[in-house]
Amino acid sequence: MLIFISVFQTMNAWKFPGGLSDLAENIGTTAVREVFEETGVRSEFRSLLSIRQQHHHPGAFDMSDMYIICRLSPLTYDINFCTQECLRCEWFQLAELAKTEHTTPITARVAQLLLHGLESGFHNIDLSMESIPAVYSGKFYQLYHRQLPSTLKS
Repeated sequence: MLIFISVFQTMNAWKFPGGLSDLAENIGTTAVREVFEETGVRSEFRSLLSIRQQHHHPGAFDMSDMYIICRLSPLTYDINFCTQECLRCEWFQLAELAKTEHTTPITARVAQLLLHGLESGFHNIDLSMESIPAVYSGKFYQLYHRQLPSTLKS
């Protein structure tokens, strides 16, 4: 499996594209937009893979910070990366990414998680999104969870 990563100027290490959500923007929409803005690659949201939370981190505006990692499927493969944010962008073999020393700890761990998903099935690791009616008339929210067996869905 090929996976797309980039070298960011601030770290000079391989990492996944990412960024901040716009006001009222869903998680999947943010991931797809950020990947496109930084790499020129169009993609489709598949699931949440993990959430990293940290506190008192420099550059987090004195706020607790949550970094949500999504699994996307590419719709295009040509790279046209943003030179303001990236030094390089490349498609990598996932197994190579999981072993390289030139990456962030979180990127290495997510690569291992993705390899596990390939081996045992993504249904074992994915948190899929389901739109559910809210208690307020006409409103919905997104619930992320592992898939339920069809016999439990109503």
